[in-house]
Amino acid sequence: MQSRLDELHRLLASAYNLSLATYFIGAHRFTFLSVANSYDLLDSLSEACIKDEIMPYWAEIWPASFVLAEYILEDLCPAGKRCIELGAGLGVVSVAAAKAGASVLATDYVEEALPFIEFNALSNGTTLQTAQLDWNHVWLNEQFDLVFAADVLYERRNLLPILSAIHKLLKADGKAILATPQREIASSFLALSRENHFKVSHLTKPLIILGKTLPIDIYVLEREH
Repeated sequence: MQSRLDELHRLLASAYNLSLATYFIGAHRFTFLSVANSYDLLDSLSEACIKDEIMPYWAEIWPASFVLAEYILEDLCPAGKRCIELGAGLGVVSVAAAKAGASVLATDYVEEALPFIEFNALSNGTTLQTAQLDWNHVWLNEQFDLVFAADVLYERRNLLPILSAIHKLLKADGKAILATPQREIASSFLALSRENHFKVSHLTKPLIILGKTLPIDIYVLEREH
């Protein structure tokens, strides 16, 4: 494990300025490696990425991922379940699920995110699988007990592809769990989900950042039977 960690760190350090930080998620301590300044990546975007509006969102740790990770660790008990995360970014949610005993496939559209996810899993004493996945073109044939996504409901054009991906990837008796800051666009996603025969339950959890409270919504989707 240590040799693979060292190999990944050398690989990432050759391409990025890195930052390693410690976070407490509930009662659990984690360390996560990230890009020191994700804005630096904007200068290196290819013309194709700019044309397709593919921004380096993967390089940030978004607040909703901490809330979803805590929900997984404290409330969900996913041990023994087969799980997939869409838009995993740096892998906070996936690593938490793996630490909780789940078998995890962490996916992101951007291939550069995958070695960060693997490093973050190994550095926190766990393992998982990674794969490049575009939720517009889901190539996986496997279905999962749990589908996770944190802070992916930010562009209207993504709503139907995300729901279609969930429909393809989720087992008949599975659950899709999404965490998002309170945005109006989420109501459109929920309406679309209900129109496509998903039951939706909802709870809100507060996240305190620099003394301010940010409400994070967690939505649980299950197929209607």
